[in-house]
Amino acid sequence: MKLRTLLSAAAAAMMLTAIPASAQQLSIATGGTGGTYYPYGGGLAELITKYIDGTSAVAEVTGASVENMGLIARGDSDIAIGLADTVYAGYTGTGKFEGRTLDNVRALASIYPNAVQIVTMADSGINGLADLKGKRVSVGAPGSGTEVSAKTLLEANGITYDDIEEQRLNFNETADALRDGDIDAGFWSVGPPTSSILNLATTRDIKLIALTDEEILAALDAEPTFAPYALRTGVYEGVTAPVNTISTPNVLFVNADMDEELAYQITKTLFEKVDELIAIHPAANDTTVDFALNSTPIPMHPGALRYYEETGNPIPPQLYP
Repeated sequence: MKLRTLLSAAAAAMMLTAIPASAQQLSIATGGTGGTYYPYGGGLAELITKYIDGTSAVAEVTGASVENMGLIARGDSDIAIGLADTVYAGYTGTGKFEGRTLDNVRALASIYPNAVQIVTMADSGINGLADLKGKRVSVGAPGSGTEVSAKTLLEANGITYDDIEEQRLNFNETADALRDGDIDAGFWSVGPPTSSILNLATTRDIKLIALTDEEILAALDAEPTFAPYALRTGVYEGVTAPVNTISTPNVLFVNADMDEELAYQITKTLFEKVDELIAIHPAANDTTVDFALNSTPIPMHPGALRYYEETGNPIPPQLYP
């Protein structure tokens, strides 16, 4: 028994010494598994683990943007992805964050645009935004950026939750409910193409609802972080022409207390190894320094700014804390 105890203690000591004292594991708050945040976050976790010495990372499933703001502000996660409108609202204490300013959050980059995608069945008879009135509509998971974007878009065009039978489902649940006929339409705010819509389109004939120029202008007036966007032909099976909609940048953000060198290394790795992210998800094609500097709605972390300064690109003054 004494020998076994000594051997166990020796084995434990070897395990402890095998791990560098400086090793740290980072948590990346993403979203549901049916969207883009989770695979993108998983890809970033791989890059951090592979290229930043003494550091590993893992992607965590969350309720997405709104929840992620709280996770970072409280220090419960280390890195997160969120929609620009949600991140801006949290930072300024407006909208859903009225009276709760989370100004200890800093950006590393804007990484790609989220397109609002309104999906219905091809034979639903829903051909425009106004046709959603009186219908069963999934507006996204509770606390998600999708719901924030859906509500803003609808209200900007004279449609409230009183006009629809809203359901708050995540991406996979929305796709399943459409497939089963339990809802009439669903909102996604995500980088296209996304797996849940791709899978739905292989088993059912779907339709993407286009926004009119007037509906887009109304949305832009209501939310300055929106931008016009056209979903390309063939993005999903059955999409035979471009579909006009709106988009919102996705922001990679951290707590202001993150170590400056770590924030620098994460930002540097993100851009210098982006080809490996593109291989994981095509949304990373939009992960560029130019997009980051021109689409980020809140101040950046000093470590990230150090990387951008090294690239020689002009940095907008509002990105400095």
